Amino acid sequence: MAIHGSLFQEYQENPSVDPFVLQNKKMLKISMNYGPVMAKTGSMVAYQGDVRFENTGSGGLNKMFKAAVTGEGVKMMRCTGSGELFVADLASEIQVFYLENDMVSVNGNNVLAFSSSIEWDIHRVQARGGMMAGGLFNVSLRGTGYVAVTTKGDPVALDVAGAPTFGDAQAVVLWTSGVSMDIKVDTGGFGSLIRGGTGETFQMAFGGQGYVLIQPSESVQEGGTQTGGGQRQSGLGGLLG
Repeated sequence: MAIHGSLFQEYQENPSVDPFVLQNKKMLKISMNYGPVMAKTGSMVAYQGDVRFENTGSGGLNKMFKAAVTGEGVKMMRCTGSGELFVADLASEIQVFYLENDMVSVNGNNVLAFSSSIEWDIHRVQARGGMMAGGLFNVSLRGTGYVAVTTKGDPVALDVAGAPTFGDAQAVVLWTSGVSMDIKVDTGGFGSLIRGGTGETFQMAFGGQGYVLIQPSESVQEGGTQTGGGQRQSGLGGLLG
């Protein structure tokens, strides 16, 4: 008896021994030989070797308090041991980059994994318009190491220094240090309002120097939580509230 076809050859494990490497667009392979990593709780799909998992929750009492107050955050697990760890999140596309003494501001729902050398916290986004609902909050990742985030589809990285840049809050995944964010209100005029509006009333406006990463799906939810009733909130409904 035998199995014929290219299945097991086509989908063999990526032989790379880099710390973070894509097995494919929707699965990340992490080499544990470089030290512990932080991964989104429940994101492990497989591992080979001796890998152990410790649930760190929201990352300590301080982060737990911030998550409870702001609604933003992400539950992480600390992964240690040796071998290869494979992680994924609902078959979302995975984007990997390396921070070198730098910082990014990420929607908590999009954080998948990062090196244990990276410091993370929940931070208030400095935006004048954000005060309309008590402020905006994101997860900051700072330091030196690998970071993996998820997107719904292939994203676009927009250079905000090149032109005025705006994004739907539920499509914005992250932005880099040096980027400033504010809120733009565009009602579309009185006639548009009385017809039910456009669903694009509140927009995130970006300036400064750096990049903002936008996914082709308006499905980002603040802190990985669903909006009331499981329905999508338009504009900044998922971030302002």
